[in-house]
Amino acid sequence: MKPHFLLAMLAPAALMAETVHISTPGTSMVLDATVGQPLQIVYYGEALSPADIEALPNTGAPKLNAYPTFGLTGGNETAMTVKHPDGNITLDMAVTGVSQSKEADGADMTTITMKDRYYPFTIDVKYRTYPDADIIETWAEATNGQKKGDVTLTEFASGYLPIHQGNVYLSQFYGTWANEARLEEARLPHGMKVIKNKDGARNTHTAHSEVMFSLDGAPQENAGRTIGAALCYTGNYELRIDTDDSNYHHFFAGINPDASAYILAPGETFVTPPLALTYSQEGKGGVSRNFHRWGRNHRLAHGNTPRKILLNSWEGVYFDINEEGMDQMMNDIASMGGELFVMDDGWFGVKYPRTTDNCALGDWTVDTNKLPHGIQGLCDAAKKHGIKFGIWIEPEMTNTTSELYEKHPEYVLKANNRDLNLNGARGGTQLVLDMANPKVQDLVFSVVDTLLTNYPEIDYIKWDSNSAIINHGSQYLPAEKQSHHYIEYHKGLLKTLERIRAKYPDVTIQDCASGGGRANWGYLPYFDEFWVSDNTDALQRIYMQWGTSHFFPAIAMASHISNSPGHQTFRTVPLKYRTDVAMSGRLGMEIQPKNMSEEDKAQCRKAISEYKEVRNTIQMGDLYRLLSPYDKLGCASLMYVAPDKDEAVYYWWKTESFVNQQLPKIAMAGLDPDKMYVVTELNRIDNEPLPYEGKAFSGRYLMSNGLEMPLDHNVDYNKRNDYASRVLRLQAK
Repeated sequence: MKPHFLLAMLAPAALMAETVHISTPGTSMVLDATVGQPLQIVYYGEALSPADIEALPNTGAPKLNAYPTFGLTGGNETAMTVKHPDGNITLDMAVTGVSQSKEADGADMTTITMKDRYYPFTIDVKYRTYPDADIIETWAEATNGQKKGDVTLTEFASGYLPIHQGNVYLSQFYGTWANEARLEEARLPHGMKVIKNKDGARNTHTAHSEVMFSLDGAPQENAGRTIGAALCYTGNYELRIDTDDSNYHHFFAGINPDASAYILAPGETFVTPPLALTYSQEGKGGVSRNFHRWGRNHRLAHGNTPRKILLNSWEGVYFDINEEGMDQMMNDIASMGGELFVMDDGWFGVKYPRTTDNCALGDWTVDTNKLPHGIQGLCDAAKKHGIKFGIWIEPEMTNTTSELYEKHPEYVLKANNRDLNLNGARGGTQLVLDMANPKVQDLVFSVVDTLLTNYPEIDYIKWDSNSAIINHGSQYLPAEKQSHHYIEYHKGLLKTLERIRAKYPDVTIQDCASGGGRANWGYLPYFDEFWVSDNTDALQRIYMQWGTSHFFPAIAMASHISNSPGHQTFRTVPLKYRTDVAMSGRLGMEIQPKNMSEEDKAQCRKAISEYKEVRNTIQMGDLYRLLSPYDKLGCASLMYVAPDKDEAVYYWWKTESFVNQQLPKIAMAGLDPDKMYVVTELNRIDNEPLPYEGKAFSGRYLMSNGLEMPLDHNVDYNKRNDYASRVLRLQAK
C-alpha cells in the first residue's frame, strides 16, 4: 500500500465523524477527528484498505482518546496536565480542525488541532510519515493563547498508544556504565510499569527510551505481531505503561516531568519530542529493520555513507599523548589498511595540563609540551600516512581546576544558596556547563568552530559527555523558571548542534557519553555514530550490541578490536574472536599496535581488507538476529543481508565452552530462496578450510537448514583456546 492520508466521512450522525487515516507502506493509524469532540484513536496496526477502514465502526472496538488530558475523567493516566492562570488544573479539549502538508524532505504531515472549550489553550497533535519508511512519528505542540497570564505544564507526553490486553510481552533495555543495553523481556503485568531516566545530561546508561510490545506471546525474531516505540529525545524521559481494569495497556512516552514544571508565557508554544512508532508482523526483527531503514534514511547524520575504519588512541595510551606516539599509531593503522586515526583525551591544557581526568576541561588549547607542532603537525602526519585525522573533545563540561572555571564560574550548573556538589563527580572536579545560557552555547560552538576553522583537515570529532547533572540549578535562568533547567539544557544543546551542522555538514561526529550514555534517536540527526560502551570486551559486547541492534543499525554502532586481557573485564579473548565481534558493527581498533605481534598485525590487516569488501552489506543491509545470546544455548548468531539479496554476511560466536558441547544448528534468514549463494569464510585462521568453502547452496536450503559450525578451530596445538567464532560471506552466483 502506498503511503497516503485519507479524510473520510463515515455514517451520518449528530456530528459527522471525520476519519483520518495515516498510513505507511505497511501500517495504518486511524483516528476519529470529529470537530467538537476529543480526538480519538480507532486503530493502529497492519495497513488497511479503504474497505477495511469503512468497516471499522462495526468491529465493536471502543474509541479511546488519542491524546488524553487531565481533568474531566476518572483516575486514568493522562498525556498532559496544566494549571491555568486562575488556578484551574483541568483541560477539556475538542477538535477544531485537521490540516495536511508535504514537507521539504518528502515527509507527509498531518496536524490535528484541539482547543479547550473554555480557555484559549490549544494542542496540535502532529503525525509525520515518510513514503519509504514504516514509521509514524507523533508529538504534541501546546500553545498558551492567553493575552495575560502564564500556563504551567506539569505533564507533557509526546504520545499515547492503547494496546489491547492479551498475552503481551514487553522488550526493554537496562544496564549501567560498561554494561549498557541489556535485553529484558517479560509479560506485561497489571499495574504500572515505568521506565525512566533522570541523569540530566545522558539518558541511555541505565535504561533506554525504546521498547517493543510482542502481541502474540513471547517475543519472536521473525514472526508475530510486534509494535516498536522510540522516544527521540536527548534529555530525561519517562515511559509509562498502565495496565488497568480496562482491556488495554495504556502506553505513554515523553519528557520526564519530575522537577520540570514548565511555565508557558502568553503566546508561547511548547513542543514535545517525537515518539516514533512502527508495527510489523515479522516479529522483533521486522521492527528492527523498519527502525534501521528509517534511521539511516531520515534521522542519522550521513546515514547512507559508509563509515571509515579507525584506530582510537584511548586504550592504547590513555592520557599519555605525545607527538612521536601519535605518529607511530598513525603509521601502524595505515599499514594495516585503516583509514582514520583519532586522538583521544589528554592533548590540551596549558596552565593545567591534562594528564588525568581532574583538570583542564574547557581549556581547549593544545599542550605543546606533548605536541610541539600542535594539531597541524598531527594533521600533516596523517596526510603523510595517507589517512584522515580525528580528535576528542568534551565541550559541555569543565573542571573546577581549569582556566575556564576560574574566569567564568557563572557558566556551570549550580543551585542558588548551595555549595557545589562534587560528590561522585569524575576526577572529583568535573562540572556541567549550563547549556541554557546563550554565552555557554556560543562557547561550546566556538570549541568546534575554532578547531575546524584552524584545521580543516580534521575529518572526525569524538564528542564526549562524562558527567550527569548533579548540581540542579541554573545560574542563568530566573528564579521562577528553575524547574526549566533540565529542558532548557537540551534546547540549548540542540541549538548548538544545529549551528555546528549548518556550518560543518560533512564532518563525522561520534556521540560518546562515558560510553553508551547517548544512544538515542534524539541525538543522532547531529551525530554519525555512537560509542556503544566503554567496555570493549568482545564477549560482553555480543550482549550489549545485541540489545542495541533492536533499534539502531550497524552503521551507527562503533565496535572496536581492543586489548587482551580486556581493560574492563580482564578476560583473555583471542584476536580472532575480538575481530569477529567488532566486524559486526562499524569496525575500528582501540589498542596499541606496537604491542601487537607481527602475526596479529597481519591478521588485522586481512580482517580490515575483508571488512572493506562487505562493509556496505554490514552497514546498510537488513539485520536478521538468528539465535540470541540471552537464550543461553551456548552460542549466538546474526546476519546482514544486502537489500538486493545478492550478498549476506553471517556471524556465529560460541558464548560458553564445554567439552563435547551440543550446540543448535542455526537456520539463516532474509535470503532469496531461489538464488544460489557461494560461501567464503572471512577472518579464517584454520589450517584447513571449512567443508563448504567455495561451495554454493540455495537460499531455500540455508534458510531451512543452515550450516554446521565446528566447535573449535583447526589450528596448531599451541594456538588452541576455548573460543570459537565464524564469519561467512554469502555471494549470489
